[in-house]
Amino acid sequence: MREFDIVLYGATGFVGKLTAGYLAKAGGDARIALAGRSHDKLLAVRETLGDKAQSWPLIEADASQPSTLNAMAARTQVVVTTVGPYIKYGLPLVAACAAAGTDYADLTGEPMFVRESIDLHHKEAIDTGARIVHSCGFDSIPSDLTVYALYRRAAEDQAGELTDTNMVVRSFAGGVSGGTVASLIEVMRTASTDPEARRLMNDPYTLTPDRGAEPEFGAQPDARWRRGREIAPELDGYWTGAFVMAATNTRIVRRSNALLDYAYGRRFEYAEQMSLGKSIVAPVAAAMATGGNAATLALGTRYFNRLPSKLVERIAPKPGTGPSDRAREGHYTVETYTTTTTGARYRSTMSQKGDPGYKATSVLLGESGLALALDRDRLSELRGVLTPAAAMGDALLVRLPAAGVSLETTRLN
Repeated sequence: MREFDIVLYGATGFVGKLTAGYLAKAGGDARIALAGRSHDKLLAVRETLGDKAQSWPLIEADASQPSTLNAMAARTQVVVTTVGPYIKYGLPLVAACAAAGTDYADLTGEPMFVRESIDLHHKEAIDTGARIVHSCGFDSIPSDLTVYALYRRAAEDQAGELTDTNMVVRSFAGGVSGGTVASLIEVMRTASTDPEARRLMNDPYTLTPDRGAEPEFGAQPDARWRRGREIAPELDGYWTGAFVMAATNTRIVRRSNALLDYAYGRRFEYAEQMSLGKSIVAPVAAAMATGGNAATLALGTRYFNRLPSKLVERIAPKPGTGPSDRAREGHYTVETYTTTTTGARYRSTMSQKGDPGYKATSVLLGESGLALALDRDRLSELRGVLTPAAAMGDALLVRLPAAGVSLETTRLN
């Protein structure tokens, strides 16, 4: 038996502190340790967590010293990490967990990091029994789990496989974390200097285990605007535009389908949008948001590296930083609609209180770590580099509502 159930790596960063606080409240009898570069900073964090956490051990570990990551991974059943940008700092920890057979969960929104993780460590993780689970925060659990819930409900109803499926962000209040911005900067920096990375980012199946096995639906743009009724009759009168994290989330969801042996269906097609309301200016806002998103991605991935690095660093929020307690009291609601091969229509709705990039994400990551550590009987048999739904979909369907995350699936016809 390993010494710990969970080691939280990056506990002194902004989201790391929030995740530590959540685990202190929700972790029960789980054996937890805090890890990071500075013992003094770890000690300061632990002192804020209440009596039960004062016995949690502290581990000094640094991404620049792989031996410390190897030692840390060998001591625990699960490593939960908030240390990004992952393309810069994440691969040594993935390597350590894959080698040690240790389960892993992170918050990455960086498709190229996930692609490298797959290419370098998927086979080894299968061999050692490790589950390397990426994107366990607001990116991409609401996307991944609402689709998984639709699949489960349609299978239960014997209503056929999923076909046209769309997530719509219906409400959203909160900021974007410094870590998320840093990740987006690294994505654009990589793509601006690497034509192969740019090609992969334009492929809707960037993260697939077998590109040749994927269905072809033609262009699947990540930035588009649509009338709500084109998605579902329930959205008649609404306009939708591009959702900034669609490029990451859609690829995670498509990988889930492939890892689950195309359980969602061979005709499964997935896209994401953001609701922009019913007002007379909504179509203009939708077009502007979508066009601006597409232009930013296209120009950023091609020319980003020409920007002065000091300018980029000055205007971007720093990783590990975040807003005040009051500013973190945000919320989100997403609705995912699907039609099955028998014509049945369903909607899965997920909502949560708390700023999506901070407070809500810390709950999603904390519950993912607890699911990997404590719900072994509900986890899938899959090993390797996985997605939240493919690794622990059933466990999260039970855990998240108990953690205050509303998740409901409704048949619409």
